[in-house]
Amino acid sequence: MNAITKFQSRLTALLHDVAMVPIAWLSAYWLRFNLDTIPEVFWDQALRLLPIIWLSQGAMFWYFGLYRGIWRFASVPDLMRIIKAVIVGVGISLAVSFVLTRLELVPRSVFLLDSVLLLLLLGGPRFLYRWLKDRHLYKKDGMRTLIMGAGQEGEMLVRDMLRDNASPYWPVAFIDDDLKKQGRELHGIPVVGISPELRAVIPRYQIDLIVIALPSVSSKEIRRIVELCEATGLPFRALPRLQDMVSGQVGTKDLRDVKIEDLLGREPVQLDWQGIISGLGDQVVLVTGGGGSIGSELCRQIAQLKPRQLVLFEHSEFNLFSIEQELRQRFPTLPLICILGDICDHVDVKHVFKKFMPQVVFHAAAYKHVPMLEQQVRAAVLNNILGTQSVATAAEQAGCGIFVLISSDKAVNPGNIMGATKRAAEMICQDMAARSTTRFITVRFGNVLGSSGSVVPLFREQIARGGPVTVTHPEMTRYFMTIPEACQLILQASVIGAGGEIFVLDMGEPVRIVYLAEQMIRLSGKQVGDDIEITFTGLRPGEKLYEELFHNAEYLKPTDHPKILLAQSRNVSHALLEESLLQIKRLSEQVDDFRLREVMTQLIPEFKTFDATKSFSNSETNVYPLKKIEPI
Repeated sequence: MNAITKFQSRLTALLHDVAMVPIAWLSAYWLRFNLDTIPEVFWDQALRLLPIIWLSQGAMFWYFGLYRGIWRFASVPDLMRIIKAVIVGVGISLAVSFVLTRLELVPRSVFLLDSVLLLLLLGGPRFLYRWLKDRHLYKKDGMRTLIMGAGQEGEMLVRDMLRDNASPYWPVAFIDDDLKKQGRELHGIPVVGISPELRAVIPRYQIDLIVIALPSVSSKEIRRIVELCEATGLPFRALPRLQDMVSGQVGTKDLRDVKIEDLLGREPVQLDWQGIISGLGDQVVLVTGGGGSIGSELCRQIAQLKPRQLVLFEHSEFNLFSIEQELRQRFPTLPLICILGDICDHVDVKHVFKKFMPQVVFHAAAYKHVPMLEQQVRAAVLNNILGTQSVATAAEQAGCGIFVLISSDKAVNPGNIMGATKRAAEMICQDMAARSTTRFITVRFGNVLGSSGSVVPLFREQIARGGPVTVTHPEMTRYFMTIPEACQLILQASVIGAGGEIFVLDMGEPVRIVYLAEQMIRLSGKQVGDDIEITFTGLRPGEKLYEELFHNAEYLKPTDHPKILLAQSRNVSHALLEESLLQIKRLSEQVDDFRLREVMTQLIPEFKTFDATKSFSNSETNVYPLKKIEPI
């Protein structure tokens, strides 16, 4: 709205209010005389006092800012300004009238009546105008929308829909499981039933679109709601989860497709942010693998803690460039150092630690693709074992206070090279913790939704191509959590660990991968089997049907945080570990993958190469059977 338009709007409102003054004043006399003829002497006195009434009340309208607000958005603050202006204006006019006439031929009651009428004449048109706009009286099209959830978020969403003439949504009904809300209305939109009645409500109100306005409910409840929506065959949208909302305001701009994270995510993590800030704030923090899925999110979280300096160490040029651009844009005052380097380059690693002297290290750099690493044993041990040893040794020599290793559930009873190398990395940190002032802490968790190379991006790509979606085995399960949740718990573990611990993150219940595939297909608007098939390909080298979060000898104990558990560390033979690391280094130089695998088996007795053929035969039918598969 430009300056001329603003002036015209204010002038129109001022002329309206000034015109209401004589109407209210003379109507007060008419009411005083019971809607009958006003005696001439009283009428003449009323007209003589009218300029005083006009001037005193009009001045108060301006003084109390009746023209700051916009009629389109008239609200309680506007009403309060009107009440103040009317009371003071009538009070002044009463005082001046008394001084000039001693209120001769002026009934005292007209001032009270004048106040009431003026409130109605000033406030009424404003709120009527807003109501007409909000009701979309001039709107003839739009998708007839059903809102699931008549709570605060649903109310704000509908209000925004009604305000915006350009909105493609036309709200016609609410559904809410709160029986107390049944039969009630919000902004004139009725609450017409509970969620199990959804399919019956759809044809009755000719619904075109369903909107889920339940950002604070559990993922289990969202799964139930989504199944109900899917059964209708109609498109549906949702508000983001409460923890993902930037502000408390809700509008149509926030609506988005339901994501798989909504169905598999958990309750928001409650953290001891004060403890985290005191432990990590104003510290020099180094993150290896800072451009990866976990590393980059750790950097985002750490940046909010205002570290003295944040140092990123990353092997991928593109990943480093991407996270650097993002962090510099989002946190322009962040002291940020970005280093392109390899954790296997011992000289470079030592130089970085000597130059920047980090006080806290998060070691997230690792190779993690299970089937690929089965054929790349040397690369796996170089990066995940010797690279970890290199960073950990440099951290100890630099007097680093905290070293946090990001491990994996695949390190438990490893059935593949990737898991075995991560277990060896855990052993390195446990061994160093026993003879170092640096607090070496390990954090172990399962899969994170949407991480690079994980199953979720793969399924999205396959769905975009029209399928088929490939699942290795119908019974395969995995633990999942979101990347932000995992990183927040890593930060929490870093400040509660004393050194030498293996912390296990509470991953909730495991999820069947076929359920994940089925839901992702449905959320894309496709039908399983009709539009996109799910095919079973058989377990790949190194894959297990299910993962474990702790070894049988690692008895879990609770910690101060309900989502973080402590695994009782198993004894690590320093002599065996030292000898094995020397052999690994020598065999890596000789590029001897076979003997490298043998050394890994000696170092980690529970490491056994997994035989996929025993659990799933490729000769079995590999087309997804079209039957309902319940979530775990």
